[in-house]
Amino acid sequence: MKKLLTALVAGSLALSAGSVFADSHEGEAEEPNVAAPVETFACRYNEGKGPADLDKAVSKFNAWADKNGIEDYSAWTLVPYYFSPNQEFDVLWLGASPKARTLGRIQDTWLATGTKEQEAFNDVISCDGHGSFAALQMKEPPEREDSSQLVVAFSDCNMSEGTTFDDLYNPLMEWGKYKGEHGSTAGMWVFFAAFGGGGEEFDFKWVTAHQSLEDLGADWDQHSESGWQKGNELFAGKVDCDSARAYIATNRRMGKSSDE
Repeated sequence: MKKLLTALVAGSLALSAGSVFADSHEGEAEEPNVAAPVETFACRYNEGKGPADLDKAVSKFNAWADKNGIEDYSAWTLVPYYFSPNQEFDVLWLGASPKARTLGRIQDTWLATGTKEQEAFNDVISCDGHGSFAALQMKEPPEREDSSQLVVAFSDCNMSEGTTFDDLYNPLMEWGKYKGEHGSTAGMWVFFAAFGGGGEEFDFKWVTAHQSLEDLGADWDQHSESGWQKGNELFAGKVDCDSARAYIATNRRMGKSSDE
């Protein structure tokens, strides 16, 4: 249980990629909480290459995306900050679209027309893994003045025997609401493995995004002071999560929001 509580604050995700849950808001009709697609590339820098070289490749990617009218794809590069020797990559590319069909259309366009831009990436980085996840939002982050850089954390979580995600959904939503009421600026998601893996040793990943390391620390303090009691109430005997890996995430492209 201690590992779970540590993961929830340090990071504060067995279902299909199309899972839908009822997300009720006070005074409103229930709205479906639909998982969105996220793709990841785990990469190492080639010999003699570094962040400045990656910046140039990203610039070519953005020029390609502008030319092809790609307005519904957002991307970040994540650099390890709290990490272990088990993380055998230098940078993680995380891309997202509102719908899997949309992401697939963008990927089709990239494969058909992005050869030169892909070569620019290949010259800088080698990516040993390309996976995708179904991301279900448990707490919407507040509107941020600056989203160019964030702190994103991941924990691997396993449900106890006899527990299903149906049993965890409402407690996780309540946890997000509780954290928001106690000053948390984090966005919170669960990530379910969809493609590119196999043999995962987790049921889901618990993912959070904070504005800064200071905000991450503020959540830690609140949890240490009193939040652990709420964590025990909601999750005792239901789920176990490992310690979180945290990354400094730099925004590389921002898609238009659905209400624009």
